[in-house]
Amino acid sequence: MNSATGELHVVYGTGPAGLTLVDELLARGHAVRAVNPDGSAPVPNGVEVVAGDVTDIQAMRELSAGATAIYHCVHAPYQLWDDLLPRFQAGFLAGAASSGARLVVTDTLYMYGLTGGAPMTEQTPHLATSHKGRLRAKIADRYLRAHADGEAEVAIARSADFYGPRVINSALGGAVFPPALHGAPVRALGDIDQPHAYSYIGDVAKTLATLGERKEAQGRVWHVPTTSHLSTRQVHRLIGERLGRELVADVLPAATDQAWGPFDATFMREYAELFYQYLEPQIVDCQAVADTFDLRPTPIGDALDTTIAWYRQLDNTAM
Repeated sequence: MNSATGELHVVYGTGPAGLTLVDELLARGHAVRAVNPDGSAPVPNGVEVVAGDVTDIQAMRELSAGATAIYHCVHAPYQLWDDLLPRFQAGFLAGAASSGARLVVTDTLYMYGLTGGAPMTEQTPHLATSHKGRLRAKIADRYLRAHADGEAEVAIARSADFYGPRVINSALGGAVFPPALHGAPVRALGDIDQPHAYSYIGDVAKTLATLGERKEAQGRVWHVPTTSHLSTRQVHRLIGERLGRELVADVLPAATDQAWGPFDATFMREYAELFYQYLEPQIVDCQAVADTFDLRPTPIGDALDTTIAWYRQLDNTAM
């Protein structure tokens, strides 16, 4: 192992969160192993990339051996959640229990359900009206019970919609930045004049890495530093200011089971029960992680500048 800290951190999943976390952990001097199904990923030199199935209990024990921290950044399509999320959980708990590594789980806000615009804190009751929200609540409760029972050390990081470099499959991703760069209408969901929470992918990675490093972070939920004070229309205005043009939004006012923009029909059908998030103010209280670890949202102007630069580079590469 060749790292400044002598610690091995294992990142499962090489989507936007996983790859950004790999960069963050390297910057902190850790040795990093990235795991995904095919064993290949666009990672910096020095990162070990390994093929692995997180539903394989024995494989998870082997892949997690010697780790100080392991990170659950694995994505599953919505239509497979009922089958895969409990199996993912079994694998991650087995890997953490056998290795003694801290387990950091990337999570959503779905379990809170409708809030009427009240700020969501880590103590907000789980009142999900959606099947997916109730499933996420059940999964989260099991992780925290595992910690309380001494089975494994677990911390959970909850975020809102991602945005930033590498983030494409998001309402503030491929639905907005590519058309904005080309002067075309951007896509938006629901009531775009309501405040809506967005989590910058760099802040997600910093939070995950911090929770993996800090023993005192274990055993509870943390909200990732998130920007909640702006409406989607205001975010569009900030993007337009940077591009020198006013953005025009093509707004989907209600849930649909039809393909829409970059999202296929399967995704839209599965997302319909969660559409309420775009019909009421969505406010995330992230004061706990600020008070404890001094983690705060990247100023949205800076984050948008970085995101636009990444999409421009992506656009030039595709030409």
